[in-house]
Amino acid sequence: MKEDFFSYQAQTTPHPLAMEVSHARGSYIYDSSGKAHLDFVAGVSASILGHCHPKIIAAVEKQLNSYMHVMVYGEYIQQAAVSYTKLLASLLPPPLETTYLVNSGTEAIEGALKLARRVTGRSQILAAKSAYHGNTMGSLSLMDFEERKAPFRPLLPDIGFITFNNKEDLNKITKKTAAVILETIQGGAGFVVPKDNYLKDVRARCTAMGALLILDEIQPGFGRTGKLFAFEHFNVVPDILVMGKGMAAGLPTGAFTASHKMMATLGENPMLGHITTFGGNPVIAAAALATLKEITAGSLMSQTTEKEALFRSLLTHPLIKEIRGKGLMLTLIMESSEIANDLVLSCAQNGLILFWLLFEKRAVRITPPLTISEEEIKEGCTVILKALNSLQQ
Repeated sequence: MKEDFFSYQAQTTPHPLAMEVSHARGSYIYDSSGKAHLDFVAGVSASILGHCHPKIIAAVEKQLNSYMHVMVYGEYIQQAAVSYTKLLASLLPPPLETTYLVNSGTEAIEGALKLARRVTGRSQILAAKSAYHGNTMGSLSLMDFEERKAPFRPLLPDIGFITFNNKEDLNKITKKTAAVILETIQGGAGFVVPKDNYLKDVRARCTAMGALLILDEIQPGFGRTGKLFAFEHFNVVPDILVMGKGMAAGLPTGAFTASHKMMATLGENPMLGHITTFGGNPVIAAAALATLKEITAGSLMSQTTEKEALFRSLLTHPLIKEIRGKGLMLTLIMESSEIANDLVLSCAQNGLILFWLLFEKRAVRITPPLTISEEEIKEGCTVILKALNSLQQ
């Protein structure tokens, strides 16, 4: 199987972890030898309710027995998608009321960019330095790392950059700006949280200049920070909200939400202003609906804050310089990139799954399922501390 993996499946790095997966349940992934691996990554924040959550499995099976794909997006009325978008609207502040369902977070970014240009009639998009919004051509254009962009140029024109948490840069938002797009919490940069009312000031400047504010909640959304969406912590409401990852508890999907008036512009002049074959797929919509109900019906979000506190209390070590993030979107900032790398690999050998971040090389990701138990947190943190003690010797 490993030989076939390297021969026939396209790779994204020269040295993937290459664990052969047998099955996964709850907070654990089991390899082909039967060894259990405690999952502190959750498929990079996607498996938000753990692996094979029974309510998600039941929703998927029920929908499978009715129908799967029947028509391209937006033509037929399909109960799962309608129910999902209606429930989501009831949980979001106005004017976030109409949702376009797509296949992934990066596709949702593409749709949001198109919508911003369509609504404003402007072309300039401002993104943050060290941002990550995906890897399609439009999303890649929003990244300021030239070494990652150069092989794929030319990319989208009229893209500018501001520094996250730098209020002086807000003067770059002008009446030529169609939109400012920000991760509510910067992910690849090291789980950087907005401070000193930064997002409120961005919101105010966008409003004054007639620019739209797009918030990318692909990673922090769906309860991961202790609220349904992270922007709720910062007393702002975006014009366009982008989501993905944990939205369907491990199935591929994404969406962008705006006012009904704004979203209607994609339906005319031209018609089919945005189109997708599999967006809103009924099986995935059923999983998304079950996921949203599970996250909002119980105490998972309030427990997330308590679990964050437990992680922070347990993970104290001289090699850990800082713990960044919010809720169960946490990262350990190590003394060096070498220590971060060694920690991930050491824990992998000892049954604990950790991972890296894209740009901050000193960082070690901790984004477990919201359903992780306190006992499992303690178990994983014990492995981390043992590994760090070994690295310190």
